[in-house]
Parts: sequence; structure tokens; C-alpha cells
Amino acid sequence: MDALCGSGELGSKFWDANLSLHTDTPDLTPCFQNSLLAWVPCIYLWAALPCYLIYLRHHHHGYIVLSHLSRLKTVVGVLLWCVSWADLFYSFHGLVHGWAPAPVFFVTPLVVGVTMLLATLLIQYERLQGVQSSGVLIIFWFLCVVCAIIPFRSKILSATVEGKILDPFRFTTFYIYFALVFCALILSCFREKPPLFSSKNVDPNPCPETDAGFLSRLSFWWFTKLAILGYRRPLEDQDLWSLNKENRSEVVVQRLLEAWKKQQKQAAQHKAAAASGKTVASEDEELLGGRPRPRKPSFLQALMVTFGPGFTISTCFMLIQDLLSFVNPQLLSILIRFISNPTAPTWWGFLVAGLMFVCSVMQTLILHQYYHCIFVMGLRLRTGIIGVIYRKALVITNSVKRESTVGELVNLMSVDAQRITDIAPFLNMLWSGPLQIVLAIYFLWQKLGPSILAGVALMVLLIPINGVVAMKMRTLQVEQMKFKDSRIKLMSEILGGIKVLKLYAWEPSFLEQVEGIRHSELRLLRQAAYLHAISIFTWICTPFLVTLITLGVYVSVRPNNVLDAEKAFVSVSLFNILKNPLSMLPQLISGLTQTSVSLKRIQHFLTQDELDPQCVERNTITPGYAVTIDNGTFTWAQDLPPTLHSIDIQVPKGALVAMVGPVGCGKSSLVSALLGEMEKLEGKVHVKGSVAYVPQQAWIQNCTLQDNVLFGQALDPKRYQRTLEACALLADLEVLPGGDKTEIGEKGINLSGGQRQRVSLARAVYSNADIYLLDDPLSAVDSHVAKHIFDKVIGPEGVLAGKTRVLVTHGISFLPQTDFVVVLADGQVSEVGTYPALLQRNGSFANFLHNYAPDEGEERLEENSRTAALEEVDDEEVLLIEDTLSSHTDLMDNEPVLYEVQKQFMRQLSTMSSEGEGQGRPVPRRRLGPAEKLAQAAEAKANGTLIEEEKMETGKVKLSVFWDYARAVGLCTTLVICLLYAGQSAAAIGANMWLSAWTNEATEDGRRNSTTQRLGVYATLGILQGFLVVLSSIMMVVGCVRAACLLHQTLLHNKMRSPQSFFDTTPSGRILNRFSKDICVIDEALAPTILMLLSSFYTSISTLVVIVASTPLFAVVTLPLAAFYILVQRFYVATSRQLKRLESVSRSPVYSHFSETVTGSSVIRAYGRSQAFEAISDAKVDTNQRSCYPSISSNRWLGVRVEFMGNLVVFFAALFAVIGRSSLSPGMVGLSVSYALQVTFSLNWMIRMLSDLETNIVAVERVKEYSKTETEAPWVVEGSRPPAGWPTKGEVEFRNYSVRYRPGLDLVLKDLSLRVRGGEKVGIVGRTGAGKSSMTLSLFRLLEAAGGEIRIDGLNVADIGLHDLRSQLTIIPQDPILFSGTLRMNLDPFSNSSEEDIWRALELSHLKSFVSSQPAGLDFQCSEGGENLSVGQRQLVCLARALLRKSRILVLDEATAAIDLETDDLIQATIRTQFESCTVLTIAHRLNTIMDYTRVLVLDKGTVAEFDSPTNLIAARGIFYGMARDAGLA
Repeated sequence: MDALCGSGELGSKFWDANLSLHTDTPDLTPCFQNSLLAWVPCIYLWAALPCYLIYLRHHHHGYIVLSHLSRLKTVVGVLLWCVSWADLFYSFHGLVHGWAPAPVFFVTPLVVGVTMLLATLLIQYERLQGVQSSGVLIIFWFLCVVCAIIPFRSKILSATVEGKILDPFRFTTFYIYFALVFCALILSCFREKPPLFSSKNVDPNPCPETDAGFLSRLSFWWFTKLAILGYRRPLEDQDLWSLNKENRSEVVVQRLLEAWKKQQKQAAQHKAAAASGKTVASEDEELLGGRPRPRKPSFLQALMVTFGPGFTISTCFMLIQDLLSFVNPQLLSILIRFISNPTAPTWWGFLVAGLMFVCSVMQTLILHQYYHCIFVMGLRLRTGIIGVIYRKALVITNSVKRESTVGELVNLMSVDAQRITDIAPFLNMLWSGPLQIVLAIYFLWQKLGPSILAGVALMVLLIPINGVVAMKMRTLQVEQMKFKDSRIKLMSEILGGIKVLKLYAWEPSFLEQVEGIRHSELRLLRQAAYLHAISIFTWICTPFLVTLITLGVYVSVRPNNVLDAEKAFVSVSLFNILKNPLSMLPQLISGLTQTSVSLKRIQHFLTQDELDPQCVERNTITPGYAVTIDNGTFTWAQDLPPTLHSIDIQVPKGALVAMVGPVGCGKSSLVSALLGEMEKLEGKVHVKGSVAYVPQQAWIQNCTLQDNVLFGQALDPKRYQRTLEACALLADLEVLPGGDKTEIGEKGINLSGGQRQRVSLARAVYSNADIYLLDDPLSAVDSHVAKHIFDKVIGPEGVLAGKTRVLVTHGISFLPQTDFVVVLADGQVSEVGTYPALLQRNGSFANFLHNYAPDEGEERLEENSRTAALEEVDDEEVLLIEDTLSSHTDLMDNEPVLYEVQKQFMRQLSTMSSEGEGQGRPVPRRRLGPAEKLAQAAEAKANGTLIEEEKMETGKVKLSVFWDYARAVGLCTTLVICLLYAGQSAAAIGANMWLSAWTNEATEDGRRNSTTQRLGVYATLGILQGFLVVLSSIMMVVGCVRAACLLHQTLLHNKMRSPQSFFDTTPSGRILNRFSKDICVIDEALAPTILMLLSSFYTSISTLVVIVASTPLFAVVTLPLAAFYILVQRFYVATSRQLKRLESVSRSPVYSHFSETVTGSSVIRAYGRSQAFEAISDAKVDTNQRSCYPSISSNRWLGVRVEFMGNLVVFFAALFAVIGRSSLSPGMVGLSVSYALQVTFSLNWMIRMLSDLETNIVAVERVKEYSKTETEAPWVVEGSRPPAGWPTKGEVEFRNYSVRYRPGLDLVLKDLSLRVRGGEKVGIVGRTGAGKSSMTLSLFRLLEAAGGEIRIDGLNVADIGLHDLRSQLTIIPQDPILFSGTLRMNLDPFSNSSEEDIWRALELSHLKSFVSSQPAGLDFQCSEGGENLSVGQRQLVCLARALLRKSRILVLDEATAAIDLETDDLIQATIRTQFESCTVLTIAHRLNTIMDYTRVLVLDKGTVAEFDSPTNLIAARGIFYGMARDAGLA
């Protein structure tokens, strides 16, 4: 290098230590300045160029129009090039004139000139590629300026020393060069306009990141606007930015699908190759290990192909950050040496402090770029996986669907996809962890030699201990989940059947069950929390123990090993670096095992069988036919026997074909076979034309009624109106709150069965298809509505006349109007022909008719009389309203309902159902009974709204909530925890101060007299710290478990005692959410959050204490830093809290839409709407990711700001140490700077934990809110209990009794006075809304009197406890509700009855044969809601309950829906015989059951209209006569 600079006057050496280092005014030699210093920016640009050009080639965003800014940049670049060439020509000029300049004066201008030209060209090339702000060039110009600052100073210095300018020309060109480079740097910081044709131009709310400048991206400045907005007011959905194109589902899912298909293709080829190679497998191959295993398509590889490139970029960031993290300990070592050496020039110290700051800032910026990159990749992973699972779910076969429940499929999406996303950010630890460990050990070895092995050995030993603790915690968690699930399931059932529990007074039994489960749950929770305390202990005390052992070994091994500040504190900071990877690796490994399970599950699901799209031939068919099957044999799954065999059917175009046959003969299967839903074993199926399908179980989407009918087609008002009319939906629209804009809840929750079926039919009619496959659409509706629908829609005169219709039906009356009938028996076609032909044949069809319609003649008569009566009214709407209301109980007593307002309610239902999902696990929801729906309508009147919108908490959490929680934990416990933490921090500071004093001893004189005493005190302080940590953790555990126990208990007891009206106006999903999600947060999330918060808070405080103690000057900057910190914290917490809420609100629709799709996949496929549904799902995922993305960015925004502040702390700690070096010992400096180096992490963590605490403490608020609602009357009033054996006679008397549903509503019973004598049988009848149900509810005090009283055997029921009253009355309710558990528990939850009594009751209720046929007998397990019993059997179980209770008063609320008449007759017969001496009150819907009762009470608008024996009432020709005539009884 010296040769390059030449000799002579201008020549100089390349490096001169005396000039550059050992002086108070350092400078670099002219040679160094002109050569290496000038080349640094050029070397950078040329090195970065190849990669950058490749990047630009692949990321073309459209070109940017030439702007003034771009022109200016180019002019500056050209001028710089000119200046460099001027220097070069000046050197040549010198050469020509005989004074030979040094070679460097030729080389440098040439290199710089070419580089400037390159930079200028790059500016233009970037503009053409659409780059708005160039990071590469900003760094280049920045380097140019930094490298030019040194010559800038030295040129001025040398001029002042010499008194003249030695080389005026070069002096001038240099300053011009400096000015231009500085301009270039300033200009490059501004960003260009967005490129033409970019997506930004069309997007209403684009993400500001896309066109943020380089510096803005580096510091996440682009997020600030949202942070300020979130601070001013709670963020809403519309404030969120749209996703960038590369993060959207359409792009991500497509890429992943392509990669996965490639995998499948390769696997298929591999399989084929293996198959063809099978035949030639020679003997020796067999011996050597058989054939190659068939290759499965690997989902992991598909993920790697799709997301690998993004991962590689993040890897580079991670590598740089890892290397940078080791620079600061080295700088610390130099700083301590500098402090120990009083002769060193002061500027060294300032330089080290500056370098520490620069290094920390670089580390911060790079680390957050890494995190941003990797977390966004995690989001893409989730988007991709969800999209692929969704698409697969639309094409899986029925056998696959049968193997797994909807819940399991949703779990693939919610749990497994989330796991893979969660692990993604930590995958780089797999190589970065070992790298950090190796580097740390290497640097430690340099300082302390082999002694460090002792410390490392301890760390390695702790890994398996942590691993074991983590494993144990995981198993406890799994067990606890089981208890939690069973508790939630039980709660969900209790809420579903709360009315029955109240009527039977069974609450205590169920309360006990829940508390039993909760007790086991808390036991596990306590164990897990103790383990957590152990892991926290190891985490906090590891660094200390390791330092102790290492330093102890070091000073004990050899007498001349002196511990000085440099060795001690540099090794402490290196051990701190080492702590991270060592604690992360075991977690990562256990996380990876979980993730691999998730990956396998997803891969297994994705490789399942798909439906064969070719099994139904859609293009060719015999002319004149619409549907044909030739010799078809079908099965539901390959391993099952065929359900349908050798089927031959031809359906001519435009024909109406009925399919009939006994239950289970394969009618629905045949329809499925036509849709291609079954697996075809042989034969051919041809279906020509578009298909509309009405399934037996109507599938309703969670959207408006209109959207359900349109099903993605455009609205044609005329056709739409015609459809609604034909499907008898107009009357329903009048009843529904928002007409056809009413939001339908999940699974059609707020429609009756008949309405659901008609909506499903309307969807088919509106679709205007060629072929209609109708799977028994008439069974769910009342008979007169069925007739209407057949006439107006399906029949020869209906809307669909002329279309091909295949109708599965049980309704015999419609068969004469069909074109021909297909009779199925045992999966085969037994007869085909027209109705008359089949009747004459006297085959299986004729038998079928006789079985199903023995009294067809009578039925006809009845029907005729009924139609005659109706024709007088001459309006079909009556029928339709009757059907609509037939599923509603008569709760709506004379309430003029404000249906408009009911809109709120329907909306609410849909939000409730999406809200009901706690922690990504779908919660079983109850259907609101029709009664509750109407009760909700009734409330409308009271306050103008129905179900109040659930408050989504916004803004800051009130302090009272924290106070509530502290009280639940126990105030003493809370105080002790805080004190213990303070003590622990004090012990830690003490130990470190002691270490600092110990190291100073070494510098004072070389002797090491008191090693044992030093080590002993250090160890004692450390062990004290560890002891306090464990103690505080355990106190916290005890407190938090106590709080969890208390909060759940108060909530549960309050809910069990809430009045029925509360459950009518609150969706059960909302109550269940309190028990699942909120209690889960209180159990699991709050304690760790508070622990972390306390520990980071105390760490930060102790850092400040130590720094201020060692360098009091630092106190000056603490205030501005604290102010900045609090400001950032306020902005962040407000924004991030709201973003988290938005994220959780937008998450459940993704899963509920998925479960809806899985249940309705056959309908979606039949109508050919798969792609549309994929798009809907993508849109829902994108909506969710829209709130995840800012949430991730908010963490980065916070991180950069808070860590910058932490870096300032490091800088000032070092700076003030340098300033006050005369008064400071090296030990104190080491102590304060090594503390400062840790502070960034704890400052950042503290804000994050504060935010989490605010998010999580809301759970306490929500639980508290529902623990304070009003309760019903006491269950037992000790002072006034009824006499034993009451009521003896069973007299019931209403005296001027009035009642209303809730305060502020109209009376539903007005001044009712009547007396029922003991043993009378009274039927109660009346139009819908006359007050029939209200009477029974009043009797049981589910409604409390507004005036008057009810007396039973002369005792006023209002004076006794609710349980004393309810346990003495018996009701057989309308909808039979059973709870999951044994049959015995369902009959007798308190185990009051003997075994014989129970069997006797079962015998009387005709269930004995069924129960004795079950292997478990009375311990037969009923499933949830009694789903594994038929409706009839459930009704009989309720009868058995009534028989067991043996009370004097029986209330019978007749089932509205015509449950099978057999069951009904059985119940009536039993009641007549067994309850002969009891008082029976029957709410009758079918008058023939009460025609032989003693008296009949006719209610009208809440008053007694008629009350006499049936014969007298008919003779009086009043209201009852009219009703009897309509029913054909008079």
C-alpha cells in the first residue's frame, strides 16, 4: 500500500500508529484517506450489486414516471462523476507537466468515477423497475458521507497548521464532492411516487408499508399513523389496511396448492414406477431388503418449496444479528481496560461508547427486520394451510367425513395450522442456537480458560431438567384440557336445559357435578403452576449459578488467577447471551415434536380419498331422458357392503317421479348416488343438465334469508317473489323481524324446522335448474303446508311443472299425481310403475300402502272438512301462519310484538354463535327453544331493543378490575408477592455489587487474600435471591389458584340462581363464553403474565438504580427517557389491545364458516358452488389476517422504539463512565454497563406484558359482570317450609292473579280467578298467545306474580322456597330434554328412589323392554340432549320421571309437533291410569285428548273466557265449539 501512495512531498505511509492512536488529536494518514477510506463505499456497492440486480429482475412493480426528484438525483450523480474525472485529468495533467503524482491519485478517481456512474445508472434502472425508495443507494451515500467526514476534518486541520492550502485544486474538488454526496444522501431519503398501474391506485385503504421509504421501513415509522389513531379512539374494522398482494389468500394458497400437487404427482409416479418394477424384482433384491417403500407426498416439502425463499432472507438477518450480539461484550472489555488505564487518551472512551451505541442500534434494526420477515411468513403459512385444508374438505368422500367429526376437521384448521405458524419464527434457532453457544464458549475460553467448562456443564445439566419439567407440564395440560372440556360440555347442557332444571328443582345436583369437575381441574392447575415456578427459578437463577461456579473454579484452580473487572463482567455478559439459546432449545425441540404431529395430521387429511368427479356422466345420455342408472351398485365406503345394488332407473325429461319405501331402504342413498356422493362399484350413472338438491335435513347458512335463497345468484325480483310465494314463505317474512333481510343464525337456529325446510326448497326453486332432487322435503312441515307446497311447487300444476323432479316422500296422498312411482326395498328397486298400475299389482307397494295408511278413508274425510272450513276464510295465509307458529310455544301472550326490533336479536344470534368459540375450539351450542325466541321478541317492548348487543370492551380497563382481582388473590398475598420481588432484586444487586468490589480488590494490589470469604458472600446473596424467587412464584401460584377458584364459584352459583328471564334474553353462547374462554384466561394466562411483568419491572428498576448509583450524572437523562418510554407505551398499549380484540373477533367466522361448509358440502357440490365458497373462505381468512398484520407490526414498532431507548441507556451509561473515569473503579463501570446491556430486553418485555395483562384482565371484568346479575327467590325459606306430605288434596286456586314476563311489559294474565278441585282433570285451551303456558310457568313461579296469589291446598305458593314448591309439583314438558349421563341420573339425580321403583316406572312408561335390552341397563349412557334415543323414547323418559315423583299435581304441556301418535297414545293411557287420583292440568293442542276431561278452561287474551265440562261448552256454542268444529269433533 505504501508503494501505491508513492514517496516525495505528497507521499506518506499507509498507517502511522503515533498519528492515529497514541495522541490526543487523532488523524489518519493522507495515504489511508486517499486509498482505503475512499474505496470502502465503492467496494460495498460493487459487492451488493449482483444480488440486488437479481432481486430487481424478480420484483418488477411497473415503472415510475420521470419526476423532478429523479432528475435531480441523476444530475447529482453525473456531477459526482464529473468531479472524479476532473481529479483524474488533473493527475494526468501533472504527469504531462513532469511532477509525477503517486499512483493512488490515478486509481482512486478512476474507481470512484466508475462507481458514481454505476450509482447514476442504478437510479434510473430502479425507477424503471418501480422502486420508490432504494435501501442499497441510501446505505451507499451514507457510507460516502461518513468516509468523507475524516478527510473533511484533516484537510481543514492541516491547512490551519500549515497556514496555507497545499493542493488548492484537489482541496476544492473534495469539498464540491462532499457537498454533492451530502445532497445525494438527502435526496435519496425522499421516496418516489408510486409506479403506474400499481394495485395501490385501486385500493381504498392500502397498507402504507408498500410505498414507505427505506428508512421508514427500517424503523417501522409507517405504522406510527395507526398507533396515533388507536390512541385517539378505539380502532375499528375499517381502519385496518388491506393486505398486500403477496400476503393474500388467492396468491399464497395457489402457490402452496401447486407445490402440493407437484408432490402428489411425484408420489404417484414413484408408485407407478414401483408397481411396474415389482414384476422384475430379482431374488437378490428380495434378500437385500425388499422393494423401495412407496413414497408418500410430503406436505413439509411443499411448504418448504413455497415459503423457503422468504425464509432464506430472514436467515441472513438472523446471522448478522447473532454476530453483532457478540460485539458489545468485546467493546465492554475495551471500555473496562480503558478505565483501568489512566494514561489512555480520552477520545478512546468516547469512541467505544459511540461504537457500542451504533452496534446496539444496528442490532435492534436488524433483529426487528428479521422478526417482521419471519412473522409475516408465519401469517402466510397459516393462510396457505387453512386454504388447502378448506379446498380439500370440499372434495373428501363421505367415508372420510364419517371417520372424523366436524370438530376434528375444524381443529386441523384452528389448532394444527396455528401450531405450525407459531413455531415458524423460532425455526432459525435450530442453527442460530448452536452458533451462539459455540461463539460464547469460544470468547469465554479466551477470558477464563478451561474453568468455563464447569459453568457450561451446569447449563447443559439444566437442559434435561427443564425438558423433564416441560414434558410433565404438557401431560398435566392435556389432562386438565380433558376436565375443562367435560366441564364446558356439562355447562352447555345445563344452559340448554336450564328451564327443565328449574321446573324439576334439580339445580343442586348439577351444581355438585360441575364443582366436582372444577375441583379436579384446579388440582392439576396447582401442580402445573408449581412446575412453572421451578422453571422460572431455573431461568432466573441459571446465569447467577453459572457465573458463581465458573468464577469459583477459576479463582480456586491456580493461585495466580486474579479476578479483575474485565474478566468478571465480560464473562457475565457472555453468560447472559448464552442463557437465551440454552433455554430456548429444549422448548423448541418439544415444540417441534408437537408441530411434527400437526404436520402429520394435516398431511394425512390431505392424502385422503376424494370424490370421483367422473362417477356421474354429465354430458351424454339416451335422448329423451334426464336421469338414467344402468345396473348401478353403490356403497358409502369401500369397506362397507353395498347399500344399493343392481339399480336400473330411467327418468324421462320433465317427469315427476316419486320414490317410496320403508325406512332405511336406501331412498336418500339413491339421491346421493345421483349427485355422485356415493362410491360407485359398477354400472353407469347419467345426469344431463344442472341440478338442484333439497336434502332431508335442511342446510341453512349463517347469512340473511335472502342470501340463503339466492345462493350466490343475481337477484331477479319477479322470480324471487314467485319463489317465496310458492314455498309459502311470505307469511313467515311478515313474522320475521327483518323480513327477508333477517340474519339467520348458525344452522338456521332462529327458524322452525318447517321454515328451514321451506327456505331450502326455495333455494332449489330459485336456482332454476333442469333437474330437481327432492329428498323428503315435505316431512318437516305440517300436512296442510305440505299440500300447499306440493300443489304450488312440486306437483303437475306447480312452479316446477315441466322440469325433471325426483321426489322422495312418505306422503301417500301425493302419489296419485306423480308420473310414476319407484318402490325401493332393501337397496333394490322392487317395483316401478304408475300409481294405479302398482295398486292393481298387489305387490310390495300395496302392502306398503296398507301399513302406512290403514285409515286413509277417515283421513280423507277429515281433510275435506278441514279444507271446507278453511275455504270460508278463503286465504291460505292462515295455514301458513299456523305452521310457522306450530313450532312456537304459546309464550307470546297478547304481546303486540315489535318485530322490527327483533332484528337486533337475530343479529345477536349470529354474533353469539361466532362468539361462542373459545380458544379456537368450537363449543357445543344449544338451540334456543321457540319459547325463548318469542320471549325475546316479547322483551322488545320493554326497552325497544331485544337482546342487548354484547359490549366489546374498548378503552382502558378500570382500576377497580385490578382491585377485584387483587382481592380475589388476597390482599396480603398480593403485598407479600410484591415485597418478595423487591427483595429478590435487592439480593441480585447486592451480589453484583459484591462482585464489583471483589474485582476492584484485584486492581489495588495483586494479592488475593480472601477468596473464600468473597466467594462465600457472593454465593449466599445469590442463593438468597433464588430462595426469594421460588417463594414469590409459589405465593403467586397459591394466590392465582385461589382467585380462579373464587371467581368461578361466584359465577357458577350466581348463574344457577338467575331467573329464567335472564336465560331468555341472553344467548347461551355468551354465558358459555364466560365459563370457557374467560375462566381459561383467569386459570392459565393471568398468573404467568403477572409474574413476567413483575420480574421485568424490577429488572428495569434495578438497572436504573445500579447505573445511577455508579454514575450519578445518569439521573439527568432518566427523566426524558422515562417520558419517552411512557409515551410509547401509551400509544402501543391502546392500539395493540384493540388490534388483539379485532383479531379474535374476526377469527371465529373463519372456523364457523368452515364447519358450516363441511356439514353442507353435498349441497354446495350439487349446486356447483365450490369455487364461490373457496373465495368466501379466502375472504374471511384475509379479514382475519388484516388485523393480525398490524398486530405484528405494532410489536415491531414498539420494539424498535423501546430498544432504541435501551440503546440510549447503554450509550449514556458508557458515556458518563468515560466522563467520570477519574472517580470510578473499573468494577463499577463493568457493573453499570453490563446491567445496561440487559435493559433493552426487560423494557420491551415490560410493555408487552402490560399490554397482555390489560387484554387478559378483561376476563375478570366479564366474569364479575355475570357474577352480579340479579337472582331469583331463595330455594328454601327456613322460617316457612310447607308441612310434610303437602299438598295432600291437590287443590289449585288462582285468586285475582296477574303476571307479566318482565317489569315494564304488559300483563299476560289479567285478574285470573279460578279453582281446580283436588283430583280434577282440566284441559287448558286457547289461541296462540292466550296465556296457556304462562299459567303453568306461574304455578312453578318461573314467573312471579304481579298481583293476586296462587294457593295450593290453601297455602300461598309465594311464601315458600322455590325448591319446596317445585319439588312437589310434576311437569311433563313440551320438548323432552335429557342430559348426558346415565339413564338413572336422568330419572333420579338425587338417588332418592329404589331400584324397584325405577324399574316399575320404566315398565309403566313402556320403556322396560328397551332398557333391559341394553347391556348397561339403568346405566345406559344417554348422549348429549338424549340424541341416541328417539324423540318418542325421550318423551317416555319424561313420563317415567313424572311417575317417580309421585306428586299430587301433574302439569302436562302437550308436544306441539305431531310426535308419533303411538307415543302420544301411550302417554295418555298411562296418565289416565296412573294419575287417576291426581290433579292434572293439560295444555292441549289436539282437542281429542281432552274431550273426556272433567272440565275445560278456555283462555282468551289472559282472561277466563269459558270454564265448564266439554259437553256443556259444545252445547253453549262459544269459542270452544268453534275450535272443536275446526278439528272435526263437533
